[in-house]
Amino acid sequence: MNQINDSQLLSVLRRQMSIAAAKQVTAAGNLANIDTPGFKAVEVTFADALDQKLSPMKLTNSRHLSAGGVDGGTVSEVQGATARRDGNTVELDRELLTMTRAAGDFSAAQTALAAKFRLVRYAINEGK
Repeated sequence: MNQINDSQLLSVLRRQMSIAAAKQVTAAGNLANIDTPGFKAVEVTFADALDQKLSPMKLTNSRHLSAGGVDGGTVSEVQGATARRDGNTVELDRELLTMTRAAGDFSAAQTALAAKFRLVRYAINEGK
């Protein structure tokens, strides 16, 4: 039987937090450009979600910011997004939902990580 050790658990939780943060950065970039004519909404997609890391934001135009690529993941245009008259494809509801889901994922991983550290602290203090 395959068992998960503490190192693997911490690594998975760290990666989940990184993925959630990358999604938030991308959604925030889309929201920042909601009034930029011709701006195309982007989203983070992961080929292998467990091997992702954050990459810093990159300036793509002096008028707007967009999230940079993520190691192993890509930032690509949202498929099926309907463009407004000005050519912008950012949808407020979609971006807020993405940010809310990402915040929930981050919070869940943070809670699990805090519980793991509480167990370690308890084991150290009781071992005295």
